[in-house]
Amino acid sequence: MNPTLLAAILALSAMPAYAQGQPNAAKLKADAQNVVTIISSDKAKMQTYCQFADLNDEIDQANQNQDTKKVQELSLKADELEKKLGPEFSALVDDLKDVNPGSQDGQEIGSILDKLDEFCGD
Repeated sequence: MNPTLLAAILALSAMPAYAQGQPNAAKLKADAQNVVTIISSDKAKMQTYCQFADLNDEIDQANQNQDTKKVQELSLKADELEKKLGPEFSALVDDLKDVNPGSQDGQEIGSILDKLDEFCGD
């Protein structure tokens, strides 16, 4: 998963990382691999994931432009797509809010999720 997408997923999470305990990295890596397997084996979910990834790029751009109204609008759309990706994906997104994307664990989880981006042509 590219750093921008991982950061966008983290930004969509409601609670700040410092308010939570340390995540279990081994479990998160296994969960990430499970999510990759589930989504990549379902064509409809794969298309939805690619839309989700594109939307998160738009959210990142809106954040850079400090367009909070557009960020909110796009975030609502991203939330709807997230639901379509299934409970495993939603749970992973929730758990990722506790991970620093720049940490070794964050980078390893990101590289697992990069496999989904490869299906999108990124």
